[in-house]
Amino acid sequence: MPILRRPLQTGAVSALLPACLVASFAGAPAMAQQSATQPSDEVQAAEGQASPRSEPLELPETEIVASADASAGGLTEPYAGEQVARGGRVGILGNQDYMDTPFTSTAYTSQLIQDQQARSVSDIVQNDPSVRVSRGFGNMQELYMVRGFRLFSDDISYNGLYGLLPRQYVAAEFIERAEVFRGASAFLNGAAPGGTGVGGMINLLPKRAPNEPLTRLTIGAENGGQGIAAADIGRRFGEKNRFGVRLNAAKHDGDTTIDDESRTLDMFALGLDYQGDNFRLSADIGHQYHFLDTPRPSVTPLADASIPRTPDADDNFAQPWTYSKEKQTFGTFRAEYDFSDSITGWLAAGMREGEEKNRLAGPRYTAAGDTTSYRFDNRRKEEVATGEMGLRGSFFTGEISHQWVASAAMFALKERNAWAMSDTFTGDLYDPIDVSLPPIISSGGAMSDPNVIGRTHTQSLAIADTLGFFDDRLLVTLGARRQGIETKNYAAATGERESRINRYETTPVGGVLYKLTDDISVYANYIEGLAKGDTAPWTTTRPDGTTEPVSNAGQTLAPHIAKQTEIGLKYDGINLGGSLAVFRTERPIGTVADGAFREGGDQLNQGIELSVFGEPIYGVRLLGGVTLLDTELQDTDNGDYDGNHAIGVPRTQANVGGEWDVPGLDGLTLTSRVVYTSSQYADISNNREIPSWTRLDLGARYRMTIENRDVTLRARLDNVTGRDYWASVGGYANENYLVLGAPRTLSLSATVDF
Repeated sequence: MPILRRPLQTGAVSALLPACLVASFAGAPAMAQQSATQPSDEVQAAEGQASPRSEPLELPETEIVASADASAGGLTEPYAGEQVARGGRVGILGNQDYMDTPFTSTAYTSQLIQDQQARSVSDIVQNDPSVRVSRGFGNMQELYMVRGFRLFSDDISYNGLYGLLPRQYVAAEFIERAEVFRGASAFLNGAAPGGTGVGGMINLLPKRAPNEPLTRLTIGAENGGQGIAAADIGRRFGEKNRFGVRLNAAKHDGDTTIDDESRTLDMFALGLDYQGDNFRLSADIGHQYHFLDTPRPSVTPLADASIPRTPDADDNFAQPWTYSKEKQTFGTFRAEYDFSDSITGWLAAGMREGEEKNRLAGPRYTAAGDTTSYRFDNRRKEEVATGEMGLRGSFFTGEISHQWVASAAMFALKERNAWAMSDTFTGDLYDPIDVSLPPIISSGGAMSDPNVIGRTHTQSLAIADTLGFFDDRLLVTLGARRQGIETKNYAAATGERESRINRYETTPVGGVLYKLTDDISVYANYIEGLAKGDTAPWTTTRPDGTTEPVSNAGQTLAPHIAKQTEIGLKYDGINLGGSLAVFRTERPIGTVADGAFREGGDQLNQGIELSVFGEPIYGVRLLGGVTLLDTELQDTDNGDYDGNHAIGVPRTQANVGGEWDVPGLDGLTLTSRVVYTSSQYADISNNREIPSWTRLDLGARYRMTIENRDVTLRARLDNVTGRDYWASVGGYANENYLVLGAPRTLSLSATVDF
């Protein structure tokens, strides 16, 4: 008889967590998940399993199957081609098949992450036509633009919890899957603590031990001189293999493809899990050290300057004494308990401690074509504690099915920061001039012991019900989350509190999905986003081109609500799937009036989004799509910018990726990807813009067996044509800094499974 497989789930317990959070329950499969994954009579018969109409057979022993999500339903299955999954986590609603949810998302699999030799989250999400990668304001932080709205890297979630992952850069070795949710999600996920995520969210899933013993070693190199070594080891133990251990460790070291820039990264992750009959428990502990020496900075054109000519993609205009260093340690715990066949409870919690040191000097491009810069040092420390608990269940009222969920969540962040800066010095963007380390002339706080500059606390209660009509062909989701956000700002120099904002909001959700046929679903939703307010910048540029200081620099505005409506269609052709969405999202924006930063208008983003994935022909895989965006500023001060487009939002984003298993050469696969991004405005007046750009990436991999060991050789050449281009503008409210695209980069790797 065949073995029935029950998916293994993830979660997390950690010695780092306070005792009050280490107790828990969670995750029974919701009725829709059961129906979505229930095999048909024909499939059951083909697999030798009992059809519902046949005589009952004795059930065999259960086998544990590894998964990264600690829920009884398990991870959604990979779609044809195994580059994306059939669905993913839809916030507190749990894992959902993409054809059963009135929202859009894409879950990128570990297979894609390995085959594309991804180094960080940005390498993964660049496959998504709704996402473009930028950089934080005045630092080296990865930042993602989703549907034209920014998402900080410290606002991505880890197995559903915010704030646990390294703040500026997350190594791909931590990740089993990367789930990109498109659209506002305050009800589904709660408000992102960093104040972003209005256009969408990214959730990363940890790795778990598979059924079969895993010992995998990978070595690699890039043409600049970067060397990479990684180990991935997984084992299951005990009765019925209920206990699993997964260990990942990696080191990246050496020069990058940018002149004079080098990177060192050390990471370690330990994942543990236990699978009982009605109880699931898992834990993760992770650490990352990331050091960038002489990192290439962004370039800010001043108000009276034109967009600078693009430097060579491998040029570096950083000062030799600049660097960015980050150390982060985190732990997370999740447990789920089935109270009955229809009710499950869960509890999850986590903590992180992080420290950053930076010495930077971002050039500002002047009208004369020169640059001015100043040394800026800062030291940052963070402490995060977060948790979530809830119940999920199902029942019937007559012919109507119900999948209900209720949850409570909390988040706490304490930030310490000190800064110091020098006087300005001049330079040349195209012929960089190395200057001696300038002396500090002003500072805020002690670098050796930074003061607390901010505290963020959030707490929320959420409840929802998905009603199923006509044998679940019509699904209606209704819910609401009551959430409070409290922010406190303190002076860096003295530690004295300067402001406090505490606001509660209720964010509703309504979604309808109807299955026209087995392979076509139509849907619509209304959902809101909630985020803490923007932080006031140091300076602002007026319409006449002059620059002036901001009187309340560093202070945070009150939380704001974004409103989204969306309609769409989804298709599942077994081997080829996709979705088409039309959306409209509106959110308040900050502006400077009379020298102070405050709310001053709205940003409206509306667009059309097409996504395609699968393996339409055996051996040929497709992944890509297109996003058309239109942005408009409304109700700005004195109407100065009404009707203008937002900074850094392209009108068109398109991705086309393909893979081809070469006939007659067993094990050889050729890959390609084309990424197109249209022009972007570089100031709020829409007087300057960077041109559109297209990048071509090519690759190949070869799988073979040597002495009974699976070996995979991979090669990838990004930016094949060596194009020099400004990749993005800004990413922070009304800031117009330019990020230069990466040069031609050749990546090679060899993976051996022992």
